[in-house]
Amino acid sequence: MTPRRGEAEKGGRGDITPFAKKRFGQNFLINEGIVNRIIDALAPAADETIVEIGPGRGALTKHLIEGAGRLIAVEFDRNLLPLLEATFASQPNFKLLAEDALEVDFCEAIRPATHARVVANLPYNISTAILQRLINQRRCLTEMVLMLQREVVERITAAPDSKERGYLSVFVEAYCETDKLFDVAPGSFRPVPKVWSSVVRLRNKPRRDLPSDERLFWRLVSAGFAQKRKTILNNLRSAQSPLVEIIKRHGGASIILCRAEIDLQRRAETLTLDEWVRLARTVSN
Repeated sequence: MTPRRGEAEKGGRGDITPFAKKRFGQNFLINEGIVNRIIDALAPAADETIVEIGPGRGALTKHLIEGAGRLIAVEFDRNLLPLLEATFASQPNFKLLAEDALEVDFCEAIRPATHARVVANLPYNISTAILQRLINQRRCLTEMVLMLQREVVERITAAPDSKERGYLSVFVEAYCETDKLFDVAPGSFRPVPKVWSSVVRLRNKPRRDLPSDERLFWRLVSAGFAQKRKTILNNLRSAQSPLVEIIKRHGGASIILCRAEIDLQRRAETLTLDEWVRLARTVSN
């Protein structure tokens, strides 16, 4: 991941290799042992399409090309494109997209394939946003093996009653089965970050028992976590429009919580996914 545009470093063979840019939140993976563990966890197959987000200098890319039937690499940093093209463009199963992962329509990008799996070492500064975008395109992205800041993985996998549990925890749980695979020490990267990373696997849940109005459901969850120190009652009373009008039409925050059999003094992080679903259905009926 990356410094100022135009900066570069010389490798041992006289080549020019782009530096990581801080503004992109880049930290390049250099630990070959970790690279191999990620590849083993993904286990790319010759009959599938793999999407790699942020290939950087190609630490994972070279192994993915060898194993996958087709590899689509998405790289936003234009300084890295010449290196990736020079190294991998001759491979018939390689396609490089010079695009922002936050804007890519992955279902369109992988055509003619109808589904793909994702692997990525995500920049810390936008990892949550990219994760949510990938889950929102779950109709064609069936599995993800992602390296994220360890703190983010702890939030993703946080169970009810955990202080790390928040909106992201509920969002991921609603759509994915998660499995934290292993931690990665800061020294595995250049430049060396100040925090640990973790690799996590996310698989689409085959069935989801969510309310039909999912937009309303997520507005409710977001409002519940608005201020984590407050009870869910007080957070729902402070909900923004249009949710607050919907709550009022159903008798107010205390009434809907009672109907959903949720104690008024509980905090949002204590609620299970099933309780969120039950609460949402009380305001959608």
